[in-house]
Amino acid sequence: MLPLLRSLALVFLVAMSLGPAAAQDATFETSVLNSGLGTPPDRINRETPRATMASFLRAAEDEDWEAAAHLLDLGELPVDRQAELGPRLAHQLYDVIDRKVVLDWSTLLDRPDALQSQGGDTEAMAGSPRRSLLLRDLPMDPVPAEIRLNRVQPDGADQPLWVFPAETVRDVPALHADYGPSRFELSLPPSMREKTLGGLMRWEWIGLPILIAAAVLLSWIVHRTLKVLRHHARGQIATGILAASSKPLIIASVTALVWWVTGNIFVFSGRIDVFVTPAIATGVVTALLLFIVGSVEALLNGLVAPGEDVDLTAAEQAEARILATRLNAARRVLVVVVFLIGAGVVLSSADLAANLGLSLLTSAGALTIVLGFAARNVLGNIMASLQIALNQSARVGDRVVYKGELCHVERINMTFVQLRNWDSTRLIVPVEEFASETFSNWTLQDPAMLRVLKLKLDPRADIDMLRRTFKEVLNHVATLEIGQNLGDLDDSSVSVADQDIFGILVWFSIPCRDPNTSWEVACAVRERLLAEAARIERETGDPVFPSPVAAGAV
Repeated sequence: MLPLLRSLALVFLVAMSLGPAAAQDATFETSVLNSGLGTPPDRINRETPRATMASFLRAAEDEDWEAAAHLLDLGELPVDRQAELGPRLAHQLYDVIDRKVVLDWSTLLDRPDALQSQGGDTEAMAGSPRRSLLLRDLPMDPVPAEIRLNRVQPDGADQPLWVFPAETVRDVPALHADYGPSRFELSLPPSMREKTLGGLMRWEWIGLPILIAAAVLLSWIVHRTLKVLRHHARGQIATGILAASSKPLIIASVTALVWWVTGNIFVFSGRIDVFVTPAIATGVVTALLLFIVGSVEALLNGLVAPGEDVDLTAAEQAEARILATRLNAARRVLVVVVFLIGAGVVLSSADLAANLGLSLLTSAGALTIVLGFAARNVLGNIMASLQIALNQSARVGDRVVYKGELCHVERINMTFVQLRNWDSTRLIVPVEEFASETFSNWTLQDPAMLRVLKLKLDPRADIDMLRRTFKEVLNHVATLEIGQNLGDLDDSSVSVADQDIFGILVWFSIPCRDPNTSWEVACAVRERLLAEAARIERETGDPVFPSPVAAGAV
């Protein structure tokens, strides 16, 4: 037991002795730091990452660029020029940070070693001292430039210091040329460049509404131009592609305008740019993907899909109904795939975590939960739409009975089913609700179906005479235009199905060739049959229909 305790004590002493050394090693050594600038003023604190950034921002607000230069590692500059170039580089770096960096103060810890004390297995640097912190990665030719804070240990210094490293300082002029104030902004009076409400410069409160108005005007011009082109276009495919490209071209033109203006005329500060940059990336991807989806759909409609003049409810269009439904399914799969690709491209290219500083919300798990909760109904309808399209339980052109309504399936959209009622009114049903309800699909039945007319008649009615009359009615209807949808008349029948004190229930079975027209056929037969029954009752005096007083009632 005693040897074990001695071993544990030895390990503890070694760990304690290595701990400070390991923390001390988390630095970049440098021979000298900014010897050409002289002694830093008292307002400069470089002991922690947060203190360095706070000192830099306070000096910038006071336009004390000489003091701000002490927070840069100017080691790559000649010593005799550090006092001249240092303040200029500090000013340029502040312009870039103000426009392109949204600071995440949670990573700028107020600890000399920047040790991240909290974190789990997914945090690679949790519990380890840091000697470099990445603030922003900005695109620049030929390779991206990094804005960092490094912990350096100058020779003879009592403790390490946090400064902007020489690598960041080296890229400052190029970054300032790409992301700094434009010539337009520099030509404005100093009063227009003063910060006002919300930390925005006065000119930004004027430039932002102008940019929005210009975007609206451009979208209207593009819309009108495409409308004229569609009016003069010839051919279904050309017209379809122009129609499909309308929204993508409007989005692309507005996005291009915003991209050019924000890069050359109105270079907004970070509070606006944090939303503009993701919006530009989203606009580009959205326009491209909408154009792809719209163009493919126009080609499918022009080359494969049944024409607009094809009546999908007709019996001979069974194959066309299947084709139209499968095309709808293909479109849905295409839209879902394109949406997933677009969302991935936008999230990666817009770099939302770096732009917005929302590392929690842009993590995979949290973002999935937020999007899933917000779009749960939409996603449920999309999946139900795919289910209907793939299992063919209801096809475009089918006749269905949904909640007592006799309808034709006119469209199966991503989120709703459009049903055309018998009186040409439209019933709009969410796809998820339509798929979860029980409905009768007449078109999926045997085409030689029977439609049954159930009539309540007087118990004394002459059924044999009614049976002969029913045959005559069917023969008469067969001579009409609607009669071509009658089936084999030998399959017709008249049956007494039930009786009660009110009379007898007689079923008149009508053979129908096409379920999609069986309702119209039944209506025509019912009208003729009731007229003949009334004639028989008048001529013979024998009752056919029950009297208002129930038969057998006292």
